[in-house]
Amino acid sequence: MENPNAPNAESAAAVTEPPLDPGQHLSALLSRIARDDQAAFAEFYQLTARRVYGMARRVLIDPELSEDTTQEVFLQVWQNAAKFDPRSGSALSWLMTISHRRAVDKVRSSQSSTDREAKYGASSQDIDHDTVSEEVGSRLEAEAVVRCLETLTETQQESVRLAYYGGLTYREVAERLNAAVPTIKSRIRDGLIRLKTCLGVS
Repeated sequence: MENPNAPNAESAAAVTEPPLDPGQHLSALLSRIARDDQAAFAEFYQLTARRVYGMARRVLIDPELSEDTTQEVFLQVWQNAAKFDPRSGSALSWLMTISHRRAVDKVRSSQSSTDREAKYGASSQDIDHDTVSEEVGSRLEAEAVVRCLETLTETQQESVRLAYYGGLTYREVAERLNAAVPTIKSRIRDGLIRLKTCLGVS
């Protein structure tokens, strides 16, 4: 999803040395990005891209989908930097909220599309499997994630869904499920191990 007006982070001018407070520095960069400062965008990208990709990878698992989501997040940053309000929270929190929402939206979109394909297949008498195979293939990984989630215990599913699709912290999940924080951490850790085994992720 390329925007001809968006800057190329790799080709932008050299960045200035950041101040001592990283949070204030990111906020200052967003202010400059809001004024179409390509150098500020390049530096913001360099400082935060790994965090954004990590968030996307936790939710989506698939590396290519995670890369696409990361690109979409930074395009949104370029287009909406002026909407950031430092009085409402840190620049990093604002960025990670955008990242999490983008990743979850992509999972939901993929699953919704997969469900539509399944319903169409059940109602159609004359399916051309060669025609639909490419479209379905691109959604198989998201479908696999949903299928593997169903192999978890009920308590593991609740904990993993709240943490990774609901964006809650361990403590917030513990409060929601009326359980101790160490218990929640154990459920999520064991659940992720089972997910990785089911998906064949090393």
